[in-house]
Amino acid sequence: MGGLMRHLFPGLLVALLALSGAAGAEDVGMVKLETADDSRGWDAVGKLVLGKRGFCTGALIGPQLVLTAAHCLYDKTTGVQMRPEEIEFQAGFRNGRAVAYRTVTRAVAHPDYRYTAEDKLDRVIADIALLELSQPIRLPSLEPYETGAAPVEGDAVGVVSYAQYREEAPSIQESCEVLAGRRDALILTCSVDFGSSGAPVFAIRDGVARVVSVISAKAEVDGQKVALAVPLAEPLAALREAFEAGRTGAGLGTSGVRVLSGGNGAGAKFVKP
Repeated sequence: MGGLMRHLFPGLLVALLALSGAAGAEDVGMVKLETADDSRGWDAVGKLVLGKRGFCTGALIGPQLVLTAAHCLYDKTTGVQMRPEEIEFQAGFRNGRAVAYRTVTRAVAHPDYRYTAEDKLDRVIADIALLELSQPIRLPSLEPYETGAAPVEGDAVGVVSYAQYREEAPSIQESCEVLAGRRDALILTCSVDFGSSGAPVFAIRDGVARVVSVISAKAEVDGQKVALAVPLAEPLAALREAFEAGRTGAGLGTSGVRVLSGGNGAGAKFVKP
């Protein structure tokens, strides 16, 4: 994918986004969800605290199942996958408190994800993971999200995420656009930063917000800041199959585009170019 993406989008600068740490400005177009009223309908998005390594963003897609980016599961320094018990999902976290807290008992990355890929763009491919929580979350305000078909070029989407300098409450960007899309990756105009890895990308159809993609990295195309995301349709089906296989003992633990962060983070850490 790296070579093809660079051919299609010369000058793509990619930076992988898992954590918390570099200086940066407030994301443009983002609105903080600081009150219960603001957050209504979005509490199933939560902060994934990765031990002492940082944080990512995740979304509940089942009472006991969280969807996030695969690179969030790995320690940036050692390249080793974190132990599930080191991760905590804080649903609807804002201003020091979460609506629900759960530890993680199992974490499964997509079978095609390669944390060690040399090209940062290649790390974006299949960069999704499923986390099994210690107990189901069953609260009226925390309905798991449905998932939907991948958006196509020109479609409007939205993102809810946490990130550095706005890690105390989720922020929403209700309207960004798909600049380009392939079966294995999307380029979005959405505003993301360190900590946004794993954030759900929503499409609203028939009045229902469905998760259609997952943020993997931030990038730049000819000077324009963009986000790289993994479309869910086919990758999620393969991931669910791997996740279920794990239950039975088969354990699984563009040209012009420059990736800035994401795709191979250390839990909440991002890789700088």
